Amino acid sequence: MQIRFATVVALFTVLICTCLAETGPSDITQVVMLGTGTPNADPQRSGPAVAIVVNGTPYLVDFGPGVVRRAAAMSPAYGGSIPGLEVRNLRYAFLTHLHSDHSAGLSDLILTPWVLERDKPLELYGPDGIEEMASHVLEAYRADINYRLDGLEPANNDGWRVNVHEIEEGIVFQDENVKVEAFRVRHGTWPNAFGYRFTTLDQVIVISGDAAPDEALVKYAKGADILIHEVYSVEGFQRRDEYWQRYHSTNHTSAHELGEIAARVQPGLLVLYHVLFWGASEETVLREIRERYSGTVILANDLDVF
Repeated sequence: MQIRFATVVALFTVLICTCLAETGPSDITQVVMLGTGTPNADPQRSGPAVAIVVNGTPYLVDFGPGVVRRAAAMSPAYGGSIPGLEVRNLRYAFLTHLHSDHSAGLSDLILTPWVLERDKPLELYGPDGIEEMASHVLEAYRADINYRLDGLEPANNDGWRVNVHEIEEGIVFQDENVKVEAFRVRHGTWPNAFGYRFTTLDQVIVISGDAAPDEALVKYAKGADILIHEVYSVEGFQRRDEYWQRYHSTNHTSAHELGEIAARVQPGLLVLYHVLFWGASEETVLREIRERYSGTVILANDLDVF
């Protein structure tokens, strides 16, 4: 009986993810892919969002559409196994850049955990402009906030608030669980786009955000246990017209380029997200990576745990 290559790849990926989820690369740190999508409205992939859960405390990187409900899906309240992702626990968030597919879930992240009894402000970190974004969200929902505070609903007066921290490159946050370093990435003409390096008690996780190849990312990704990186298909790219090829080649990283980066960095695990397929298959993208890199690579789906 013939077994299709795509089926083998899919089964192998499920096996790796299952093993990692059950045994975990760490007893302390869990990396949850809350959203792995792009601006394309793929119903199977929510907007970009990653939760790094350390000792039960979640730290979010980006908050694309669907972020709160994806987190809820992993909590025991909805049959999941990660108590740290109870919605009321969503308190720390780091934005890579202001593109809407990475940030459109901000109003949900501010308000829904508060409605569900978060009693502390959201601590929000990101580039210049994030304070203005947060203030406009709060103003847009002023009537809702006032009604919940002044009506019959027993809402607290802290959980809707946002403490905004506009960042520069370097250490932007540190507590007993994590040290978070921000580094600038090259994303077209965006003046302030960042990747993040999380050093937990037992893991180093690096997240690219949207990024074209750049030496800064190589520097910060060295020594990473997990490198989570965006990518686009080389084959799919050939189907794009000249305008879009120029755009994507200066804003994003091709599978061949990422393979070369990973070969230099040698992460313990390379995780692909924010994948632009343009008609190419998942196995094609993985093959393109493996043409330049021989290490372990997984194309992530929403709610994968590493």
